[in-house]
Amino acid sequence: MFQSMTKVKMKTTTTFIVYTFLAATVELFGQFSHAPRTYVAYKTTDKINVDGLADEVSWKKSPFTDNFIDIEGIKKPKFEAKAKMLWDEENFYVFARMEEPHVWGNLKQRDTIIFYNNDFEIFIDPDGDTHNYYELEINSLNTPWDLFLTKPYRNGGKVLDSWDAQGLKSAIYVDGTINDPSDLDKGWSIEIAIPWSAITEAASDGNLPENKYWRVNFSRVNWDFNVENGNYHREKDASDNYLPEYNWVWSPQWVVNMHEPEHWGYVFFSGNMPERPTEFSIPKDEHVKWMLYEWYRKLHGDINQKLPKYATVFEEQIALNLETHRTGWNLWCISPFSGEQLIIKNDGKFIKKE
Repeated sequence: MFQSMTKVKMKTTTTFIVYTFLAATVELFGQFSHAPRTYVAYKTTDKINVDGLADEVSWKKSPFTDNFIDIEGIKKPKFEAKAKMLWDEENFYVFARMEEPHVWGNLKQRDTIIFYNNDFEIFIDPDGDTHNYYELEINSLNTPWDLFLTKPYRNGGKVLDSWDAQGLKSAIYVDGTINDPSDLDKGWSIEIAIPWSAITEAASDGNLPENKYWRVNFSRVNWDFNVENGNYHREKDASDNYLPEYNWVWSPQWVVNMHEPEHWGYVFFSGNMPERPTEFSIPKDEHVKWMLYEWYRKLHGDINQKLPKYATVFEEQIALNLETHRTGWNLWCISPFSGEQLIIKNDGKFIKKE
């Protein structure tokens, strides 16, 4: 969902300066005990019929994700939600099942603000640089809102609302009766096929990610409601303001903001079929990247934040460097695991150099 943008003033200089502070070594590894969640998406063994049911053999053999958790990673959601993923040469498939005693929706026009209804949302960053990523929201009426974002809102990114996921297919199954407040429902499920042709353009190599990982997250927005004249409405407080929504996600963001892509989960697209399990572990360089983003968020709020000389990841001491230049600044280090230079620019974009 949309988050408000915050403008931050940055100091720049006309010369290239490397800041090396003499602060003591800081042990940061313990901060990352809550790593993003992971999932292995297998290739389909049969043709997927997008009908909201996920009753094909490939779906039945694929595991669900962990249950969704509150966006801040602490509270257990009121209602359960979980998802599955698959892929083939044409599409990335997502299926989600959501417990919901009152399934309702009233937004029927594409590209309206769908999260004003209860919805299901998908976020995809193909190359993990936090820039040029996709967002898709769909409500229980199967009304989509698809977006392309050039950067997170914190970095002044543009939202390309006119972008459409060409060839997108989705279907809803309601286990109950939608928009009927006289009874209780069990919930609703959604099945989605996103063509690779619509989402590989933002990948660094433009190819299908077979035996590679992308950064992905899911969100379920849920609202308190009331019923007036047989119709559902978002609940308001005594001052006639809407009550805040619930944000339940697959991989915790640790902040009420879906638009910090560095927190999103890791989806590995295995070349195997579901009956041939694939092991996936997050590369060590990604742990270093989390550490850099931890410091990036602090520097983004205050460029004068005192940076330690070293950080420690997997018991390896890593020198931290902050460079300022005419147009901004870079935070970087050399990974002890790959030998590559890992860089986060002042606009949040991640770069890896050999």
